[in-house]
Amino acid sequence: MTVIGTLIGDRFRLEEKVGSGGMSIVYRAFDPTLERHVAIKLMHRDISDDADQLERFRREARAVAQLNHPHVVTVIDAGEDDGAPYIVFEYVEGETLKDRIRRLGRLPVAEAVAYAVEIGRALECAHAHMLVHRDVKPQNVLIDADGRAKVTDFGIARSLEAQGLTAAGRVLGTTDYVSPEQALGHEVTAQSDIYSLGIVLYEMLTGEAPFKADTQVAVAMKHVREPLPDVQRRRPEISAALAAVVERSTAKETRNRYATVAEMTHDLEEVLAIEAARSGEATGEATTVLRSLSDDTADFAPQRLRHPRRTLFLTIAVLAVVAGTIAFFATRTEKGPGPAATPRSPGLDAVVLSKDAAHDYDPEGDGEESRSQVQFAIDGLPTTVWDTETYEGGFEGSDKSGVGLYVNAGSRVAGRQMDVVTSTPGFKAAVYASDSVPGRIQDWSKVSATITVKPQQAIQLDTAGQGFRNYLLWISELPEGGKVTIKELALKR
Repeated sequence: MTVIGTLIGDRFRLEEKVGSGGMSIVYRAFDPTLERHVAIKLMHRDISDDADQLERFRREARAVAQLNHPHVVTVIDAGEDDGAPYIVFEYVEGETLKDRIRRLGRLPVAEAVAYAVEIGRALECAHAHMLVHRDVKPQNVLIDADGRAKVTDFGIARSLEAQGLTAAGRVLGTTDYVSPEQALGHEVTAQSDIYSLGIVLYEMLTGEAPFKADTQVAVAMKHVREPLPDVQRRRPEISAALAAVVERSTAKETRNRYATVAEMTHDLEEVLAIEAARSGEATGEATTVLRSLSDDTADFAPQRLRHPRRTLFLTIAVLAVVAGTIAFFATRTEKGPGPAATPRSPGLDAVVLSKDAAHDYDPEGDGEESRSQVQFAIDGLPTTVWDTETYEGGFEGSDKSGVGLYVNAGSRVAGRQMDVVTSTPGFKAAVYASDSVPGRIQDWSKVSATITVKPQQAIQLDTAGQGFRNYLLWISELPEGGKVTIKELALKR
């Protein structure tokens, strides 16, 4: 048993036990050489003779020593004391993210997204060094005195190039946040960290982990078999864009999940800017992250929230300009939602749609299909989405042949192509057209083949030169998960 006051490595004096796990105990210690506090992780002496455990502990020191990032807890030193290996980390004064959730319950939306961005940036650094954390959870995220998130405990991290120590068939990690492939003992990749981060984000937004059961194994199997509870039902005020990030990051199948954590972080940055713009304010760590946004995401956030001092000067200048240009803007006609974020098609022109051109279509159900979200499918922002309801038993289980989303072109248009951007590829759909809005799908004119939709899909239309006012994307078969998400939809002629 290690005694408080013991000198480790002839330098670090133990002051207080601050944590423990199956492999090690963490102490706060004092370094008299540099006159600062540090954290020391001491491996349990009774397992230090286990060659595999010893190598895993040493690997943590080597792995994290490669990482130099503001959101990763820094390794200062490592060594052995009387046969017991230890690692010396920077000491983070504060609390864990788990403690914060327990103390506050649901975190403010912008704050939750800001922490997810910081964790994502830390994981980007780790993945760039070919390291997957494998145990991303709120307990392994420290919130320092300045409110900044720092990822720690790479104790079961594994090089993506390594073999042997964490062979397939062995489940590592905490089951509240474990990815389906990890729960099944399959190969673990950087996408497994993405899934765990999505679950952490879900917990920050709702105040609790999504799955509960009597045993850890039962929880793990829920990650494998059960759909994630709808985060918007648990937290109705969050945007559809944020819900889409949660959904995509926690997709059961890796092919439907973000391919890289950088993609997820980018979408989270856009979401943070959108949430700040919606609320008109940002506090705490959300403000810090807003000021660090990259150029392509910063434009979503109000200037006054990103650069409050600069905004005062700009406001004075803008007022002078506005006085000279207000007459011009007063005569402008509203152009609609703006250009769609879909690929360009040489030889085709996008049909300009009004902001209220999109409509849901559910003729065989209650007549509504996520009606409040329809405008997000044509707003030019891929981070805002329209999605169907979740049909766990497919359309067959709901006695439907499908549901859809249609756009009104405003006049008769001979459409030649419909572009669809989705985060839930693999569903089957076709395009139908009509001047009216028939009450049955059979009364529309089918103008495309039924296809399996890819993440970016150009659906060719054949109207035989005839013009139609309404063009319907009819979804007849759902992907795994029982739900379709449309990020953008555009009609071209």
